[in-house]
Amino acid sequence: MYAFTSSSHWGDEHAEHQVFQNRNRTLKPTASNRVRVNTATDDKIGKGIDVALVTLVFLGAGYLLDRWLGTKPWFMVILVVLALIGEFVRFWYDYDARMKVLEAQRATSARAASPSPSKPSTPGSDRP
Repeated sequence: MYAFTSSSHWGDEHAEHQVFQNRNRTLKPTASNRVRVNTATDDKIGKGIDVALVTLVFLGAGYLLDRWLGTKPWFMVILVVLALIGEFVRFWYDYDARMKVLEAQRATSARAASPSPSKPSTPGSDRP
């Protein structure tokens, strides 16, 4: 979280020192003594790799079937399309499950934040 300014103001040595400090910073533990990691990015990278690998496996299986049966390129195309449809259906179910969890958390926090009335208010009860 360093602000970089032009090297004409601070000089090249100061800017290089800040870049070196940024590069060598380590993750600091939070109050609960756990290192905070951006799991959202890690999850997205994992899903991207999963799509690529599943597609390649189905492509390879389709190639082998086409070569064995002499039907080039039908099995390759069909299996790749099935792999992609399967991955997107899985994404949809994962998304739907995650949204249900978030909606439940939101409803729970909204109930906890709303004040519980101790006395029912009636019109004109605030007047002496």
